[in-house]
Amino acid sequence: MAASGQMKRSSHSMDKSIILPPDEIFRNLENAKRFAIDIGGSLTKLAYYSTVQHKVAKVRSFDHTGKEAVDEPLYEISVQEEVTARLHFIKFENAYIETCLDFIKDHLVNTETKVIKATGGGAYKFKDLIEKKLQLKVDKEDEMSCLIKGCNFVLKNIPHEAFVYVKHADPEFRFQTTQPDIFPYLLVNIGSGVSIVKVESEDKFERIGGSSIGGGTFWGLGALLTNTKRFDELLQLASRGQHASVDMLVKDIYGGGYSCLGLTGDLIASSFGKSATEDREFSKADMAKSLLHMISNDIGQLACLYAKLHNLNRVYFGGFFIRGHPVTMHTITYSINFFTKGEVQALFLRHEGYLGAIGAFLKGAEEDTDPNQYSWGENYAGSSGLMSVSPELYPMQRTRSGTFPFDMLEMDRLDRQLVNLPLLLDPSSYIPDTVDLTEDAMAREYWLSCFEEALDGVVSRAVASQPDLTDAKERAEKFSQKYQHKLKTLRQQPFAYGSLTVRSLLDTREHCLNEFNFPDPYSKIKQRENDWALKFFHKVVKSLESLNWEERQFSLVKGLLAGNVFDWGAKAVSDILVTDPDFGFEEAKQQLQERPWLIDTYNKWIERLKGPPHKCALFFVDNSGIDIILGVFPLVRELLCRGTEVILASNSGPALNDVTYSELQILTERIAAMDSVIQSGVQKEQLILVQSGSSSPCLDLSRLDKGLATVVRERHTDLVIIEGMGRAIHTNFYAALCCESLKLAVIKNSWLADRFGGKIFSVVFKYEQPCK
Repeated sequence: MAASGQMKRSSHSMDKSIILPPDEIFRNLENAKRFAIDIGGSLTKLAYYSTVQHKVAKVRSFDHTGKEAVDEPLYEISVQEEVTARLHFIKFENAYIETCLDFIKDHLVNTETKVIKATGGGAYKFKDLIEKKLQLKVDKEDEMSCLIKGCNFVLKNIPHEAFVYVKHADPEFRFQTTQPDIFPYLLVNIGSGVSIVKVESEDKFERIGGSSIGGGTFWGLGALLTNTKRFDELLQLASRGQHASVDMLVKDIYGGGYSCLGLTGDLIASSFGKSATEDREFSKADMAKSLLHMISNDIGQLACLYAKLHNLNRVYFGGFFIRGHPVTMHTITYSINFFTKGEVQALFLRHEGYLGAIGAFLKGAEEDTDPNQYSWGENYAGSSGLMSVSPELYPMQRTRSGTFPFDMLEMDRLDRQLVNLPLLLDPSSYIPDTVDLTEDAMAREYWLSCFEEALDGVVSRAVASQPDLTDAKERAEKFSQKYQHKLKTLRQQPFAYGSLTVRSLLDTREHCLNEFNFPDPYSKIKQRENDWALKFFHKVVKSLESLNWEERQFSLVKGLLAGNVFDWGAKAVSDILVTDPDFGFEEAKQQLQERPWLIDTYNKWIERLKGPPHKCALFFVDNSGIDIILGVFPLVRELLCRGTEVILASNSGPALNDVTYSELQILTERIAAMDSVIQSGVQKEQLILVQSGSSSPCLDLSRLDKGLATVVRERHTDLVIIEGMGRAIHTNFYAALCCESLKLAVIKNSWLADRFGGKIFSVVFKYEQPCK
């Protein structure tokens, strides 16, 4: 690797150099442990597993035994190194396979693997070359079984993996929510030919049909008709054409539509029909467009017939032919809608090009351990996201050489399995996010600008969180550049990672912070605010105990809402907290909207509390400091006194100033030492702490720690409390549960408050009972 970052081709290969920054493409290659490769007719898809060393913020309680701890910090913070697993997926053209294999060999350090799993037709063609270059044995795997395994994997692990394409709509891409049960489905894989596979379970699938007319047909006939030899150039040519110049339409025969048969005038009656009757030259673009329509319509009709024959309404299209090309997807979608009268949807996959490589990798991983015992998550910092290949739509994508399309996927292995909250009323229709920014242009522009404006503050807090590290400022600047680039991409391609939401913008920022070793920029702020709030816990409890029952219930709710004001993720609040150090719990109460609140079902809640106590309450908590200590714990205390068990669910990892599971353990221990009700609850296991499995300020109830779901079922939970703007407004505002729920938040953003018809510091108090 030259200092310039250029990787030169070997002398016997093409003369052209490849601009290939190694830290952008072959990331973490030196730690690669396992490889898999899927070699098709023109593209090679490489998968490798590596270990990634990154910093994590750890908290450890001080030993206060036998001494006064009033003036000492509650816990200490240390930044430690941790190793996690990451999957990398990269595409490149087969013409450059030797160069890439040389590069991999040169940068591979002490790999433990001796075998590379391979699939696709090229696994046979390039077997000897791979073994020679990498000194690894090639173990070939069945292409179809790899494809299915890869498809199952992405459908389970990547929310918004599948989408419907709607031409001329805004947005063009409509993403599907993750289904709790992905089976059965039909997979139409369009490579050189077409294979149609019915998938019934992880290991049960059957090729039920196919066709020899597929991507190879389009490429071959297209090359003969237009002299265009490259597949992507042929697609681009087709995108500029007018198929009606070549195709015979219904109106060309009947002068209009054929109404008694339900055929519109613009429907194709005969592909290439005009070429036989008109004595003139046809443009290459028009012929390419006609050919694309002919093959896509044929595949669409074939898929419909098999879907109807096997009673399947989920049909996924993938393979070399699709390539995320708008005209291809539109034609297949039109065909499916026409032949099924809208009963079956054509679904496409964001990562369909990697299915074979993923499946081959999983086959190798299964020889050591079961990869399904973990969940995986897309790393937005390292993934390029879905991009249209249409250059006239998205010129940004063509800034790189076509040699290495900037199309990468990275997935991080999570510490635990993520599952649905058992209390969701209908998991298949659950949508976490309240607003889809891909559909709301005004909201999209506001939030993208909002995150851009907040970036300087995030950078300064990141640097301040690591005062002893000399390179913190340099890393923070790199983080800023990367996140700015992500925001720029999302402005032009809001569908890049699925539906664009406030949650995805927050998660992308967290991923980029972790990328540059800022695991918890708010750690010292949280430490300081936790220490401060603990000093007032006794005073708040005594004040509550002096009130009558009804006054106490209102004071508890008001205290919880006031605590939720202390959110460093809200700019209006962070500005106050920076400029006014005396702003505290009582001041926050004064900021709250007076009743009636913006959304106010408090009276209904009070009437419910006059009835029998709930068996068990699941409480998703939000911020550290005043929020958790002076807002949440007094309400927990009240619930325990009523005879209600309480499950406190907190983030597994840090995000903004949200309390984490490890911090909550220390806080609970300290409060238990101060308060007999909390102490009794802990000792009798009536108060238990669980981690949510999330490291986000928002909450996806379809991806929660399996341990949390188990406890919820075992305790017969009948009340869910969701607190905070991120968890109860940006997400889960419309979440329907099969038990009682309480969603509480203070709106700390003027624009959002205005959208809801209120003002800043408006209150949302939403008590809901399940439909009977």
